[in-house]
Amino acid sequence: MIIERTDKEIIFRLPADLKLDELQDMKDWFEYLEATRKSKATQNDVDDLVSVIKKGRWEKRRAEFLK
Repeated sequence: MIIERTDKEIIFRLPADLKLDELQDMKDWFEYLEATRKSKATQNDVDDLVSVIKKGRWEKRRAEFLK
């Protein structure tokens, strides 16, 4: 593996025999890091948001599940 830094980007050079699903996992992780790197949200903020989303989803779909 080789990592290069230019003025505008960081380039990873990886062996061609890596499995695509492993590369997809790495790509997903890097996208997550990029999306959240400037976030000021705490874990508690995230947990609260997830709770609200789950509650709303349950309220919308309750009738379907209780048939």
